Amino acid sequence: MERLKKQMDFILEIDKEKNIRRQTLISDASRQETDAEHAWHLAVMCALLSEYSNEKIDVAHTMLMVLMHDLVEIDAGDTYAYDEEGNKSKEERELKAADRIYNLLPPDQARMARELWDEFEAMETPEARFANTLDKIQPVFLNDAAGGISWTKHGVYIDQILKLDARVHEGSEELWKYTKKILDKNVENGNIKVRNEE
Repeated sequence: MERLKKQMDFILEIDKEKNIRRQTLISDASRQETDAEHAWHLAVMCALLSEYSNEKIDVAHTMLMVLMHDLVEIDAGDTYAYDEEGNKSKEERELKAADRIYNLLPPDQARMARELWDEFEAMETPEARFANTLDKIQPVFLNDAAGGISWTKHGVYIDQILKLDARVHEGSEELWKYTKKILDKNVENGNIKVRNEE
């Protein structure tokens, strides 16, 4: 019963992910997406788009990785990709959160969950590279569908996006090409800014 109690405590704890708001709006621009919605979306994307991975991946493993990776934001909060100040403490906050949240589980499952998170962060396996690709391109699709509101609100420049997404192609060249066309379109229509070259 102690094992089951730990598992149920973890399951109840991660319900809090439903309350973590991201900067990205959902496709109809009516509200912000939650971390739980983001994780669900990535898992479905993984199941449907795995054929575009540069390398063969274990789809179930990758789906579990994307479902687990943002649980740390229950404690650490969502750090906006272009928030320079917030990103300075992001790693420290997320490491502390990973230690607490995953260790609510029984030791064997705590180790499994933490290893998935570490694998995602390291981006050294085909699964982690593809998971990171999905994590980076999903907000682009939503921002585009929502009319670029988040990009314009935050005054995002294309060079910031390209820097953040510099490794997206490592998971899927095909998905990166598709995403790049969306970015180019949003630069052309003014949703994404371009720095003046002087």
